[in-house]
Amino acid sequence: MDIPKIGLGTWNLRGKECEKVVENAIKIGYRHIDTAQMYGNEKEVGNGIKNSGIDRSKLFITTKLCSPNTTYDLVISGVKESLKNLKLDYLDLVLIHEPYASSIEMYKALEDLQAKGLVKHIGVSNFNHRQIDNLLKNCTILPYVNQIENHIFYQREEYVKYLQSKGIKVVAWSPLCADISKITSNQTICEIAQKYDKTPAQVALKILLQRDIYIIPKSKNSSRLEENLNLNFTINENDMNKLKNLDEGRSLFGWYSD
Repeated sequence: MDIPKIGLGTWNLRGKECEKVVENAIKIGYRHIDTAQMYGNEKEVGNGIKNSGIDRSKLFITTKLCSPNTTYDLVISGVKESLKNLKLDYLDLVLIHEPYASSIEMYKALEDLQAKGLVKHIGVSNFNHRQIDNLLKNCTILPYVNQIENHIFYQREEYVKYLQSKGIKVVAWSPLCADISKITSNQTICEIAQKYDKTPAQVALKILLQRDIYIIPKSKNSSRLEENLNLNFTINENDMNKLKNLDEGRSLFGWYSD
């Protein structure tokens, strides 16, 4: 199964609320659920998946490995622990959550897990240009994705195109820049949203999709979950250029440059 264009991010979701949001999102129509060991909610995400009643084969589940699971053996055991937490027989995508000194060793373990069928796809997250190039020189299996900060105010146009030219899919974390007020208060975004009879958030997400970037917005609200899926419109070239001009060229979260 290929990764769906729109998924559900689960950062900062906890407990029963996390279970209900995941269950509800799947029932609404989400088929990609993104979690991570670092989030501390894999068990709750797994419960939400189970409670949704949707056949496993129709879902795409992503998790990410982080410290201390940074050696070959710890990656193997860490993925098995994630499978147990999520109550799954396999994972659709496992990422190295951030660059580590042992990233090459970690990635080798992921390659072996993919060969055994425990993981369908492997990739990385938050790798910059230099780190991706180093991985490409040392890997056997091309990273399926690089999940990076990407939103209307940090578009990283050249880096995105570079990754795509290598056959690596780009998944945007925090596609609404974790501050919806920054989007809803922007005059250009609001004017374009009004023109297309959409919300500012929908416009901010759609610009990413039209750049062939995959998105994992997070929301606890059912109406917003539905809104984030309802992106069946096209922003014309003139308006896309206006939105591209909003790029501030810097991370909003302090990540290093490309």
